[in-house]
Amino acid sequence: MEFITDPFFFAVAIPAVLIAGVSKSGFGGGLGVIAVPLMALAVSPQAAAAIMLPILCLMDLANVWAYRKRWDRRNMLILVPAALIGILIGVLTFSYLSVAVVKLIIATIAIVFTLDHWLRGKKAGDSPKSATWGKGSVLGSLAGFTSFVAHAGGPPVSVFLLPQRLDKSIFVGTTVMFFIVVNYVKLVPYWFLGQFSSANLGTSAVLVPVALFGTWLGLWAHDKVNVILFYRVCYCLLFFTGLKLLWDAVVLMSA
Repeated sequence: MEFITDPFFFAVAIPAVLIAGVSKSGFGGGLGVIAVPLMALAVSPQAAAAIMLPILCLMDLANVWAYRKRWDRRNMLILVPAALIGILIGVLTFSYLSVAVVKLIIATIAIVFTLDHWLRGKKAGDSPKSATWGKGSVLGSLAGFTSFVAHAGGPPVSVFLLPQRLDKSIFVGTTVMFFIVVNYVKLVPYWFLGQFSSANLGTSAVLVPVALFGTWLGLWAHDKVNVILFYRVCYCLLFFTGLKLLWDAVVLMSA
């Protein structure tokens, strides 16, 4: 079996997969965006995305069983059709996206998402918002596109769901159901675009135990762990990873 042997890759990939697993199964998956930026410090963004997709699909299977009775159907009806359009846009523009552009997209998502979280904070006086078709269609399409490009669909989905103040389990369950549809749909274009090389698939297989452990840990931690500290550390890591990728993109574009 072929797989990547670079020690630095695994130094960044193991925490990336672990954080993605814990985030997806325990806290709604928003910080799953961290996986591809971290891996992209060692391999190309396209390879990082291809390695992560089978891992995400495996995580999704475990999470769907855990949250099978806890998700919001209206939000799914709004988000999923829009996401499919976003995936199609990603497929059609795939050959036009250079490594520099992909890094810039991921960096922008990471930095903007983190700054928005830090600057806006939690507004206790705000009343819960309703799930609207207009906002949901825009954010769902964006989630589908960024998910196809870099598995970074979590932030747009979170932007749509968080103001609704859903029950924590319903919030996580809705993201789980959304991404099992999106991720399994992505398998088809990823295959036809030649992203699943033997080395990428082999590397995914090597990281499976980490993914399963992260998923189990997230399910266990859902009601037990202090979420505040977890998110503070991950947001800081996400922000500085975004800065690094932004620098890489600028260097590539100016070369």
